[in-house]
Amino acid sequence: MDLNQITIPSKDVVKATKFYKTLGLRLIVDAHPRYVRFECPKGNSTFSIHKVETLPKGEGITIYFEDKNLDELVKSLQQKGINFTQLPKTKSWLWREAHLNDLDGNKIILYHAGENRKNPPWRIN
Repeated sequence: MDLNQITIPSKDVVKATKFYKTLGLRLIVDAHPRYVRFECPKGNSTFSIHKVETLPKGEGITIYFEDKNLDELVKSLQQKGINFTQLPKTKSWLWREAHLNDLDGNKIILYHAGENRKNPPWRIN
């Protein structure tokens, strides 16, 4: 089994599209204003957004995007006007993470984990 795509809700797909294009995703399906789909810059997974009238309640969604050059990516996104709630920081689980929110309040974590992404020292087999 392989992950095909993640789909998130948005109240404004047009604005969300611009935001995710700024993050570096490539638009591959454009059915504005109800749906869009992106390719990630690397790998086979895709990411889509669909229009909703009301957003889900509670903790919401957390989206992780990995980039080997995390610190440079964050600097580049800051220059494009993207605001972060946490700048890159190395966590106790050996991932370096930066946190931000999209326009609908979904939490985004840009990170670099390298080998620790799937094979941390505490992995069980």
